[in-house]
Amino acid sequence: MRAVLGAIGLMAALAAPVLAFETEEDTRFAAAGGVAQAELAVLSTTDTEVLAPVIAAFQARNPGIAVRYTVANSQQVYAAIAKDGAAYDMVISSAMDLQMKLANDGLALPLRSVETAALPEWARWQDLLFAFAQEPVVMIVARAALGGEPAPRTRRELTQLLRDNPERFMGRIGTYDPEASGAGYLFVTQDARLSDTFWRLAEVMGGLAPMLYDSSAPMIADLKSGQLVLAYNVLGSYAAPRIAGSDALVMVELEDHTLTLLRTALVPGTARAPELGALFLDFLLGTEGRALIASAAGLPPIDAAALAAKPHLRPIRLDAGLLVYLDALKRRAFLEEWQAALIQP
Repeated sequence: MRAVLGAIGLMAALAAPVLAFETEEDTRFAAAGGVAQAELAVLSTTDTEVLAPVIAAFQARNPGIAVRYTVANSQQVYAAIAKDGAAYDMVISSAMDLQMKLANDGLALPLRSVETAALPEWARWQDLLFAFAQEPVVMIVARAALGGEPAPRTRRELTQLLRDNPERFMGRIGTYDPEASGAGYLFVTQDARLSDTFWRLAEVMGGLAPMLYDSSAPMIADLKSGQLVLAYNVLGSYAAPRIAGSDALVMVELEDHTLTLLRTALVPGTARAPELGALFLDFLLGTEGRALIASAAGLPPIDAAALAAKPHLRPIRLDAGLLVYLDALKRRAFLEEWQAALIQP
């Protein structure tokens, strides 16, 4: 673990970042010791309530540090750093491709420590981008919509279920809108890359007037209220605690492949206190942080053994191949094909 340096650029660090982009939450966690000697500024796509216990533990270990935690969607997070040059000391996002672009474009600082070096190679990229959680992207279906049959285990079975029972699913399917959500765009491009049945499934869903969302939480809420009976491509880490104890809903990891998102962090070159960003990263990756990420935040920490035990889990590769679908022409072509399949007259 890195030691906190004496001064840590105190006055500069205490200045709050200027928010020139659209945010969802902006929370300041006061220093555990009562008097802040420095302030860590984090920009994230992860809801505040998820990481709040981890932040509290970090502050307990470093009592002079206040934390300003700002939440925005993945496209706004990317734009804040790439376009606005916003001064944050750490950037956390579920949109691996946008994080990779920040790192590849020279907008992340190189970091190396015992904790970062201990990550598997597939969970870090060039000492610039680091994964701290691996999260399956799942399907949730209402048992009432299954007609007494088992839940589908593959995309082929799901396609058949939807095709054979349109009256059960019309207007009651939810999925991400890849135009509005960076994570949603990542999921559909990876689905298309891994599955030769994805476009057939998209066309069948498109004929059933699906509802489109920019995050997992409202999809899960609409499932619980009964407005939806199926949600496709939902973050399992958000779904599991929200549907725990419910006999009405079942969460499915599809066996042909289940995308596994790597939630990543980087320290941007615009950081006012990069040493604080590095300190927090080491905490996330260290023994205490990993335990809290699993037990308190409900996010599965990086674990190669867990992936080996479930071969259907396919981690999205943390490499420059993520940039392919960010090319403007490829993105436009892909979204046009997606719209033709899913948004039908």
